[in-house]
Amino acid sequence: MNLNLQHWRLLVDVQGIATATLDKAGESANSLSADVLREFSSILDQLDVYPPKGLIVRSGKEAGFIAGADISEFSQLDTPEKGRTLVERGWGLFNRLAAVKYPTLALVRGHCLGGGLELALACRYLLAVDESGTKMGLPEVMLGIFPGWGGMLRLPQRVGPAAALDMMLTGKTIDAKRAKKMGLADDCVPPRVMEPAARQLLLSGQARRPLPLLQRLLNGPLKSVVANGARKQVAKKARPQHYPAPYAIIDLWQKHDGNALAAPEVIDRIISSPTARNLVRVFHLQERMKGFGKDSEFRAKRVHVIGAGVMGGDIAAWCALRGLTVTLQDQTLERIAPALKRAQTLFEKRLREPLKVRAAFDRLIPDPQGDGVAHADVVIEAIFENVEAKHALFRSLEPRLKQGAVVATNTSSLRLEDLRTVLANPGRLVGIHFFNPVAMMPLVEVVEAEGADPAAAQAACAFVKQIDKLPLPVKSAPGFLVNAVLAPYMLAAMRAVDDGVAPETVDEAMLAFGMPMGPIELVDTVGLDIAMAAGKQLAGGADAPRCLIACVEKNQLGKKSGQGFYDWSSGKAAKGSAGGVPNGLAEKLVKPLIDRVEQLVADGIVADAELADGGVIFGTGFAPFTGGPLHYRAAAQG
Repeated sequence: MNLNLQHWRLLVDVQGIATATLDKAGESANSLSADVLREFSSILDQLDVYPPKGLIVRSGKEAGFIAGADISEFSQLDTPEKGRTLVERGWGLFNRLAAVKYPTLALVRGHCLGGGLELALACRYLLAVDESGTKMGLPEVMLGIFPGWGGMLRLPQRVGPAAALDMMLTGKTIDAKRAKKMGLADDCVPPRVMEPAARQLLLSGQARRPLPLLQRLLNGPLKSVVANGARKQVAKKARPQHYPAPYAIIDLWQKHDGNALAAPEVIDRIISSPTARNLVRVFHLQERMKGFGKDSEFRAKRVHVIGAGVMGGDIAAWCALRGLTVTLQDQTLERIAPALKRAQTLFEKRLREPLKVRAAFDRLIPDPQGDGVAHADVVIEAIFENVEAKHALFRSLEPRLKQGAVVATNTSSLRLEDLRTVLANPGRLVGIHFFNPVAMMPLVEVVEAEGADPAAAQAACAFVKQIDKLPLPVKSAPGFLVNAVLAPYMLAAMRAVDDGVAPETVDEAMLAFGMPMGPIELVDTVGLDIAMAAGKQLAGGADAPRCLIACVEKNQLGKKSGQGFYDWSSGKAAKGSAGGVPNGLAEKLVKPLIDRVEQLVADGIVADAELADGGVIFGTGFAPFTGGPLHYRAAAQG
């Protein structure tokens, strides 16, 4: 059928089955721009005139089904009318798709997110292709907005309201098998049979599995029970003044069946909120960091990690989880054993299926002799912070290294210029600095010393991206970016305790500001002895806070010793009442952090203010709704 389509292809076979294939022009991934939706509407116009036996909607991209709405169009929503028009466009079109007389099926292979999942939900059937790249979710809340094109209506109808709200309020994604199990997908098939399976399901006349009676009641007369429970859960993690979108999702589902057009004031409030603008900014910062290393052809298959402590062991486990073969070296098997135990826990939590867990564990190989060095594409040193010890290690490593291997240190406080002096080729040493806990923290600093080989830094960025972390190039300097900005922040927090402010009050001030954890609890988590050592290097010669010295002298080192500023004997910080937070305390505590970020940008440690904002958000959890520390200061100064 000749519809003069730029982004879609429409074919009707001899059986009368139509296939609409989205292959967005000029893009590597599909997104639902205004043009894409307009063309899909014209396809439905055509099929109204010539109804097919059924319609299959699929992707023509290798990258996946549909990544969601076109994010670039959000930044153009500068009036309430434009926001409502955007919601109306998708809501009306997908309702129209849901109402057609012929059967429809979304063939979902790869990522199917946001508006992409809303389109799939509007089809009668959803067939998920069972491979690792298939992920479904409604992550709009991560951008400070809501699923306005039918997701809030149809997802609860398919999977029940509790599971649907959990997906919408967290933005988490689920794989093909889980999608089938929870009723989101009608079936889940391997790639080799997806074509015949799609046609068979499309023409089957099969009715959807009905929701159990209790779920139907919770989606109807008992909605308030689910909504109230969801509000309590959200309140534990997000304050409404900082993150209004999750609360709007609950309200729109409870009061308007997910139809945002029934509450236009909510559309106006959410889409025009600073939070939405800032979270879209953070999304673009994240995409920029994902681009580092893309020009390098480096691809690792084997990794060798030296040092099986918490950091080294967890780096090794993460690399094995991401599909690499990893050798983990320490002086004895007994020293490696705790790392293997933690890795087993990580694999079981992330992979769930016993065969996949076993395969990941098989990829993590204890290697006390260091035999893996000669075969490794990436060698990461993660031993204790001592220049002489690292020198001895690098001397022994260099003759055994594979040509072209990336040689990296995970040092958090030592200068690369001091570490590389023993190497015959000093330019090849890079820093690949992970944060604790490795599995949770998305950022990895890629540290380049003066005169480093640019290809080595590029390869390091490519490796970081390969293991699904965000690479941030930084120059070699004490603390690099993240630790360098945390030091004055934690110092200011402890100075406040010295001045008589309760640790609970200090933490509450920063939680209310939007930090994921208070600075005193953070110091306890890092370890007070580590904070003392780092402070000597990063505090510019300032005296250590009296409260820190007192704890360390009593061997109260924080969470790891069971007692620090807080009692950790239960595994969590036992906090008393925070009391009233003094006016201006949060601003006073965050000022040294922002000052240091500005200084590091001025000194060229990080390339520009945008990357500094992204690095501090993804490396410290700095309140994302602010858009980052420098963006926050610029907005405050007006």
